[in-house]
Amino acid sequence: MDRPEFADGLAVPPADRAPNRTETTENFPVASRLLPPALRPKVLAFYRFARMADDIADAPELSPAAKLMRLAALERRLDDPAGPLAAVGTEEARQLLTAFRQDAVQKRYADWPALEDYCARSAEPVGRMLLRLHGEDHPEAPRAADALCTALQILNHLQDLVEDRARLDRIYLPGPWMALAGGEAEFFDPANPQRRAVLDAALDRVEAKLEVAAPLPRLLRSRLRRQAAVTLALGWRLLARLRAADPVRGRVALGRADFAAAFASLLRDPPSDAAVVRARVDRAGSSFGRGMAVLKGGRRRALYAVYGFCRAVDDIADGAMPEAEKRRLLAGWRAKLAAPDCALSAELAWARQEFDLPRAECEAMIAGMETDATPGLRIADEAALDAYCRRVAGSVGAMAVRIFGAPAAEDFGLALGRTLQLVNIVRDVEEDAAIDRLYVPATLLTRHGVPAGPPDLVLQHPGFALCCAELAARAEAGFAQAALELQDHDAAAMKPARIMMWGYRRLLQRMLARGFAHPRTRPRLTRVEKLRMAWLALRP
Repeated sequence: MDRPEFADGLAVPPADRAPNRTETTENFPVASRLLPPALRPKVLAFYRFARMADDIADAPELSPAAKLMRLAALERRLDDPAGPLAAVGTEEARQLLTAFRQDAVQKRYADWPALEDYCARSAEPVGRMLLRLHGEDHPEAPRAADALCTALQILNHLQDLVEDRARLDRIYLPGPWMALAGGEAEFFDPANPQRRAVLDAALDRVEAKLEVAAPLPRLLRSRLRRQAAVTLALGWRLLARLRAADPVRGRVALGRADFAAAFASLLRDPPSDAAVVRARVDRAGSSFGRGMAVLKGGRRRALYAVYGFCRAVDDIADGAMPEAEKRRLLAGWRAKLAAPDCALSAELAWARQEFDLPRAECEAMIAGMETDATPGLRIADEAALDAYCRRVAGSVGAMAVRIFGAPAAEDFGLALGRTLQLVNIVRDVEEDAAIDRLYVPATLLTRHGVPAGPPDLVLQHPGFALCCAELAARAEAGFAQAALELQDHDAAAMKPARIMMWGYRRLLQRMLARGFAHPRTRPRLTRVEKLRMAWLALRP
């Protein structure tokens, strides 16, 4: 790419250095042949202007003052009627320049909103420019395009963590997030196992953005929809690669097979919101999967939406991110209940409408996750445990029986939800202790002589096994009562509940057989048991 000189004699950037990237070496399509031929030169002109400005901000040999001077010179060219973007438009270019000026002087980020604000100026103007050039005017398209651009930008930042730090002393992952892995230096230690949880929490945020972006190809009329579809597919594939590999330990990048698969996706219609949610559920590999698979058509779609919602807010509460970020994101889900803005929240809204699911149950689930977001979580007494179980599990039971077609079984759903949650609590005590959570009520611990203290010491006390055994006994009684009550409800409608009960009851039986003495191992269903659940799902 040519390096033009301005009237003031400044080369932008230094003329003896090649650009960091070109339109053919970016992660995602820039001005591919999917776009109309008449618009490709305009898109390329915009890209080359943006690449020039980005290279200035990323030039390690330039001081911040020198970078700002060159960026100012570049912006002056936008005032020239014969300038490089005269036929394209300059508003989005000026927005980009504000981000590149920030890059020239800012090395670290304080929180996730600050990073998203940067992306709103460093990436989203590109999508807005493409919409404008193609005459796209669907009112929901800008939001989807913004989300896609931000998602791709953050994926690039995560992909380039090591290079950006080494070459520019710049890190886009917020400092308080890295602190959860021990701090910046520890975060970049290749052997640090705590980094994975932080990366996964950041990738969860990217996934949420891609779900906002998911409808974009369906909203567009022009040929831009094809480039949007390919770009979305590549975003999902890079997300999956970053989940499977560690960008600190080695470069994670898309390959030719990824691009081939993304372009092959054009042979199919863009995925619906329901397909996006179904893919989320499939990736989760839930123990509830066999039960959900029993349902057909709209009922399965609705249960997937409810499960996807529960998993999304649970991932926020469990994510390795600062508490303030968790509470902000959970508050965002309260807003989504009122005004859906992504594939998942749109599907949940459809399910609520189709099956008369109370919004209050969704609110209860969020409230339970707000409890989980509390650092050093402890449950004070039995009443607090009951309230917690009602929120995080009873809410699911109350919604599930409506989707099954048995709304009169709400009390059954509430009770079964509590029983399943007790199994979860006993099963997951070690995992919860690792993140400083303890769901066994303090009053129960006291009754069995377990003193207050760090969770790892609590779990080793002999009395803790007695606490687990008592909770397990309650769960066993809950299953026995549920089995009796099932006889009072429609057998076909309640088949998913029976399958979920069977799987969880097997886990409980395995724990009871092993006992609860320290150290404990997390029980799992065997392959044969999973096949049995699949067989139960297929039986009439």
